[in-house]
Amino acid sequence: MCDTISMERFAKNLETLIKEKGMTQKGFAKNFGVSKNQVHYWIKGKAEPDLEMLTRIARYFEVSTDYLLDIDY
Repeated sequence: MCDTISMERFAKNLETLIKEKGMTQKGFAKNFGVSKNQVHYWIKGKAEPDLEMLTRIARYFEVSTDYLLDIDY
């Protein structure tokens, strides 16, 4: 992810998906082997996951990485 807009869209989409799944940030973090703080930073747009983690998140929620990044061609 290279720009602020993509980070903001990812953050919003991730937060929505976590809530829709009935999870907490802590539970999500545990499932992915990252800290709760890391997830918090992702949701606040202060950090971004690497490509491998982005792909794992997309697979977990059964969405595309394009959806996570809110990319529309």
